[in-house]
Amino acid sequence: MKKIVTVNDKMQQSEYELSEEPGENFDAEFKPELSPKELLELGVFGGKYMTDCKDEFPEDWFEHAKLSPKKADISLNYYQVDASMPLKAWQEKGWIHSEDPRGWFQWYCRYYYGRRLPEEDQIQIKRWKAIKRHAGAIKKNCEDKDQSCRKKQRQTLLHWAYDSRTI
Repeated sequence: MKKIVTVNDKMQQSEYELSEEPGENFDAEFKPELSPKELLELGVFGGKYMTDCKDEFPEDWFEHAKLSPKKADISLNYYQVDASMPLKAWQEKGWIHSEDPRGWFQWYCRYYYGRRLPEEDQIQIKRWKAIKRHAGAIKKNCEDKDQSCRKKQRQTLLHWAYDSRTI
């Protein structure tokens, strides 16, 4: 049975259909290391990213999420560094699509939740795969598991569901 999700937040009023069970049946090339819930608990995007979207996703995603409703608080990020570009920069680069006006992480949350948009999914999975280059830079330039080395790249990887704590 398919489920319709209603979106009513500051950036979007729409609906979408869930066609898969949450966390199931991902594209074979897409193997995120962390779920949206885990990312929100670890601390991503200064805690600001999902503050008006709680009604869209499962309640348990937000039980231990590090959120900052008024403005981004970089101290909430796992590595306590700013590894984000402003939304305007993403829009100017053409990386924002109408289905997900907040960008990749919103797409990932919806994909993980069970929404599938085949063309958009392929675009976002390709972008996710390209971010992995940051893991190579960490491996090349840092001692094994030195969490103080290249914090901005580590935080970036977290934003994209790669577990940089293991590098």
